[in-house]
Amino acid sequence: MIEETNNSDVVEEVLAWFTAYNAARRAGDAEALNGFFWNSPSTVRFGPTETLFGIESIAAFRLGKWKAPAMSREIVRVAVTAFGRDAATTNALFRSANGKVSRQSQTWARFPEGWKIAAAHVSAAPDEGAA
Repeated sequence: MIEETNNSDVVEEVLAWFTAYNAARRAGDAEALNGFFWNSPSTVRFGPTETLFGIESIAAFRLGKWKAPAMSREIVRVAVTAFGRDAATTNALFRSANGKVSRQSQTWARFPEGWKIAAAHVSAAPDEGAA
């Protein structure tokens, strides 16, 4: 049973990890991005063109087909929700330089080595999705 939601310390920690993940993405650092994901066959990442089950698939995609973003994107809005002290979600809207909006959802879990993404989903948003 979850006894506490949105503990401010947990929200702050997860937001810092989320920010570091997005900095690695901007820098095109595939190895760093892979390090943010839980090292498990149960890890999942759905992207605009890919459906990846397991850390091996995610790492192979990042180190192979994935290319660093050609244009920058800015965070329009991010919501962090903490469930207890060891689980949280981040949901964000981003706007690219060309005005397109995308969504990113991540499920984070605390492990001995720090916070890791257990599941992620990235997709395009309709134009009105940037509210």
